[in-house]
Amino acid sequence: MALAGTAQAHPHVWVTMKETVLYDQGTITGLQQAWTFDELYTQQAIEGLDKNGDGKYDREELKELAQVNIDGLKEFSYFTFAKLGATELKFKPPVDYWLDYSDKGILTLHFTLPLEQPVSAEAPGFNFAVFDSSYFIAFEFAEADPVKLGANAPAGCKTTIHEPPEDDDTQKLNDAFAGAMSQEGSVNLGAGGKTVAVECARS
Repeated sequence: MALAGTAQAHPHVWVTMKETVLYDQGTITGLQQAWTFDELYTQQAIEGLDKNGDGKYDREELKELAQVNIDGLKEFSYFTFAKLGATELKFKPPVDYWLDYSDKGILTLHFTLPLEQPVSAEAPGFNFAVFDSSYFIAFEFAEADPVKLGANAPAGCKTTIHEPPEDDDTQKLNDAFAGAMSQEGSVNLGAGGKTVAVECARS
């Protein structure tokens, strides 16, 4: 079951995401992503994939579905957009991708997007966002540890999640997301998605 679709009045897939900013030798090298899907999408996506009939879905059984999802996301730039100031940054094709199925009956897609050109960790203005402007997929950050810095991050680095301005359509999506994911409290999808700013103190 592919993820992407055409423009919609309301979302059809709900994703809770966790992001890790990857570093190597003082540069930002890419983003490691974990997208956890809603229960309805999960049940539709895994139908017929339990090949050994054990009631579980291991990585091998989900391998083909992971490939289908990654292939389908390519057309949409993996819904991931990064900038350095006003300059758009490009990503290489994803690596290290797989799906896992939790005990709660939920699928999570893991993948890493390497930057075509690493960016100095001290360079000002690095930011990124994950969103679907068509609203076929609704993305929201996880409540716990939504954005982390990789193990090789220089000292003095931090991330800040910036909220976009809301409009009436955005509020409707927020309400729908809260209902679909059965979470307490309000959530904010944002008009075009929240932006993550990454800053490191200059040495």
